[in-house]
Amino acid sequence: MSRTPRTSRSASRVLSSLALLALGAGGITACGDNDPDSKPMASASATPSSSPGSAKAAEAKLHMVDNRGHRVAFYVTQGNGSTIVLDSGGGEYSSQWKDIVPKLHAATGATVITYDRAGLGKSDVVPGAWKVRSAVSDLKAGLKQLGIAKDVTLVSHSQAGEIASYLAQDDPEMLSGAVLVDANLPQFFTDEEIPRLVAGTQPDVDAAKKDPEKPENRQLISTAEGFAAAHKAFHKVTWPASVPATVMVSEKTPFAGSPEDAQRWRDAAASFAQDGPNRTLFTAKGTSHEIPTDRPDLVLKEIEAMFAAQH
Repeated sequence: MSRTPRTSRSASRVLSSLALLALGAGGITACGDNDPDSKPMASASATPSSSPGSAKAAEAKLHMVDNRGHRVAFYVTQGNGSTIVLDSGGGEYSSQWKDIVPKLHAATGATVITYDRAGLGKSDVVPGAWKVRSAVSDLKAGLKQLGIAKDVTLVSHSQAGEIASYLAQDDPEMLSGAVLVDANLPQFFTDEEIPRLVAGTQPDVDAAKKDPEKPENRQLISTAEGFAAAHKAFHKVTWPASVPATVMVSEKTPFAGSPEDAQRWRDAAASFAQDGPNRTLFTAKGTSHEIPTDRPDLVLKEIEAMFAAQH
């Protein structure tokens, strides 16, 4: 692995375009055995359930959050007043982070939160095109109802990079730092790249439409709707200088079969890292786009480093 300062196809397949949906076999079921009909919780207790190094692992509790007529599943491992939010890649569930959550909670003592985006896991399906602004609204509504308004370390994989970018631009005071794990970044979605992504994924979209009720297919179809216009807008989003960021890039990128697109992905990450202060570029050698699955230890290390730097 290498680090530069700031100046699948996966188990089933990785769609190297559009939402960069990571359809890994590990994303079939959501974490937790709690009843999805549990009532929403207005706020989370600030009382620590454990401290760093605690031998007893804390358990995540499910909270169903209401937002604009649908419910979103949030899983909260309660800690101290600081919060770490883990946001999954496209098509993935909160269970993407199952190997990281307990270790992260034990190491930092922070409250650790994962959630299922609309249409995945235990969260309600929202018909129509996937809209990043709606996804941002769901995340903000969940944090608000859990009593969290600041000191959030945000960790975002793949498609979740879009949610992170809009949240950081709109509400920088909420974030103390971010770790962007092979994440979608505005710099990548240029007028040259967007048509390549649309054309390259059309066969996958057509195939998904043959079984539209399958969750990952539904997500791909909804993301494909209005993709070009949405990502032209995303290209203009700016990351605030006040929010430190670590940018983790996989060695293979989501475009292992296309050297040109893979290099554009790397260049976009490098450009993001150079465009502002307090940003670090980190290349995870030997990894695919699924860094949280391939090397959870590296992801854990970078989250701990970001958290420690801000606390």
